[in-house]
Amino acid sequence: MRSLAIALTGMTMSLLSFTHSAEAADFRFEDYFRGKTEATGSFKAINGISRKFEVDLTGQWDGRTLTLREDFQFDDGTRDRKTWRFTKTSPTTYTGTREDVVGETKVTLRGNKARFTYLVYLDPAKKANKVRFHDTMTLKPDGTVVNTALVTKFGLPVALTKVEFRRVGKS
Repeated sequence: MRSLAIALTGMTMSLLSFTHSAEAADFRFEDYFRGKTEATGSFKAINGISRKFEVDLTGQWDGRTLTLREDFQFDDGTRDRKTWRFTKTSPTTYTGTREDVVGETKVTLRGNKARFTYLVYLDPAKKANKVRFHDTMTLKPDGTVVNTALVTKFGLPVALTKVEFRRVGKS
């Protein structure tokens, strides 16, 4: 039990160190994710499972909703596709849905940060095994967006994920 507590504390400290960054311009999903974006990321669970991945994203903005298709390729060669739909509800909020997300999430923007929490089915076909993601996306001065997420199950930390997004054709 003591080793689990140490691991969870370490994961939480790692997440906090990910989120410190210099301030950048105001962050808007429809500006950043419209068109082509690419990302690299990692997922690390307390049980030792670790996966790295790359993501090609294509975003379309219709004036109200950003449809963001994510094409994942994992380090073991597997592929997956997910599609977010973020509907702007105010200048600083969106609601978001995705096929494996339970219900919807509310995204709140403040300056260069976006925060949102959502439940995900790890086995969407069976609608089973849910975990909650607590995401913080930070627009950095160099134009990248770093997304860190603490993943919890029954309120306890079980994993960390970090993804770094870059606009295609922009440095």
